[in-house]
Amino acid sequence: MLVGTEEALRAVASRDARFDGCFIHAVRTTGIYCRPSCPARTPKPNNSLFFPTAAAAQAAGFRACRRCLPDAVPGSPEWDLRADLAGRAMRLIADGVVDRCGVRGLADQLGYSERHLTRVLTAELGAGPLALARAHRAHSARILIETTAIPFGDVAFAAGFSSLRQFNETLREVFGVTPTAIRSRAQRSAKVPGGSAGAVQLRLPFRTPCDVACVLRFLGERALAGLEDAGSDHYTRALRLPYGTGIATLRPHEKYVACTLRLTDLRDLGSAVSRLRRLLDLDADPVAISEALGADPALRSAVAQTPGVRVPGSVDGAEILIRAVIGQQISVAAARKTTERLVTALGDPLAHPDAAVTTLFPLRSERRRPCRGRVGGWKPCARLQKPLPVDAWRCTPGGTKPNCGRTWRASAASARGRRVTSPCGCWVRRTCC
Repeated sequence: MLVGTEEALRAVASRDARFDGCFIHAVRTTGIYCRPSCPARTPKPNNSLFFPTAAAAQAAGFRACRRCLPDAVPGSPEWDLRADLAGRAMRLIADGVVDRCGVRGLADQLGYSERHLTRVLTAELGAGPLALARAHRAHSARILIETTAIPFGDVAFAAGFSSLRQFNETLREVFGVTPTAIRSRAQRSAKVPGGSAGAVQLRLPFRTPCDVACVLRFLGERALAGLEDAGSDHYTRALRLPYGTGIATLRPHEKYVACTLRLTDLRDLGSAVSRLRRLLDLDADPVAISEALGADPALRSAVAQTPGVRVPGSVDGAEILIRAVIGQQISVAAARKTTERLVTALGDPLAHPDAAVTTLFPLRSERRRPCRGRVGGWKPCARLQKPLPVDAWRCTPGGTKPNCGRTWRASAASARGRRVTSPCGCWVRRTCC
C-alpha cells in the first residue's frame, strides 16, 4: 500500500478521488471492499481494513462494491462512471439528439433517468443538458456564419434552432452581437466560401500541428468502393444522417480541412460536421499528445519526426465495429474486399449519387423490420405480388434481403391467422395484398 493507515482513513473520510487505485478499503461488517472515494456511508475506523489491490481484498473474502466498482481497470468507462456518462452525453448532444428527441430521448439513449442525467451533467460540466444543447447550437451557428455564405434562415435550422427569432435572440445573448455583425467581421478577415441549401462549403479548423494528410491516407487505403472514394488530395464518403443522407468531400489545408457537404436535408449539417471532426480527430490537443508520447524514450524520436499525429475515428459506431471485426484476422486488402461485398449486397443506394460514391453502409435496424401501415395495422407490402395459390406468396427483388424473388408457402397456422412471414423478414397480412 502506498500510504499509511492514518492517511488512508482520512482519504476515506473525505472521499478523496486522488487516492483511487492507491489502495482498497474493505469493511469488516459488510464484507465489501470499495474505492477510497466511494459515496457510501463511512464506517467506523475499527471496521476498516486496507489492501494494496482488489485481488488481495478478494483473497481475504471480501466482495466488490456494486456502487463504486473498485475492481474496474483504471482508464475504463467503469473507473469513472460520472465522467464517462458526461462524455457520452456530450457526444450525443453534439450530434443533435436533444434537438431531435429532447432531454428524455437523450436520457433513454444513455440508460438513465432525466433527473440523474441532469444532476451528473451539472456536477461534471456546470450546466444541464438543455443549457449544453443551447450552447452547442450557438457555437454551431457561429461557425456556419463565419465559414459559409448560406442564408441566416438556413443557418438557424441547420444549427438546431426552432425559429429565426430564437436564433437571433440566442446569438445576441451569447455573443453580444447580431448574426450580420458576425458575418461582416468574418468577411473582412478572410474570404467566406459560397454554398447553397443542397451543397455547403465550409472549413473545419484544428489546432496545429495536425497531420491530417496521414489520417486521410490511412482512410484512403481502406476505402470501400461505392461507399468511399479517395485520391491524392481528397477523401469522399457517404453519410447516413438523422434526417437524411449526405456526401462529404474533405481536402487538407495548412490550418483547416476544406469540406464540401451535399445534404438531402440541411438540418443534418451540424450532425455531419460533428461526425467528420470525430472521423479526423480534429478536436485533439496536440500539445498534450506530444507531452504524453514524448515522455516515453522509445517514442520520443518518432514524435519529433511526425508532429501532430492523430487517431482516425469513425462517423458511425456500428460501421467501425463491423469493419474492425472483419479486419481482425485478415489483411487490409482482404478485409477491404470482404467489406465491399457486404456493402454491395446489403447497402442502400443513394438517391443522389456522386460519381464513385453511390451506396450507404448497411444499417442493422433496417435489414429486418415490420411493415406497419394503414390497412389492418399492416402496410400493403410492395415486395409481394399475385396471382398465386391461396396459400402461396412470391417476394420480388428489392426486399430487405437480396435473395428475394422465390415463391414460398405459409404454414396452415399462419394462414388461419391471416398473417404470414416472408423469407425477406416482413410480416404481412393477407388482407394487405
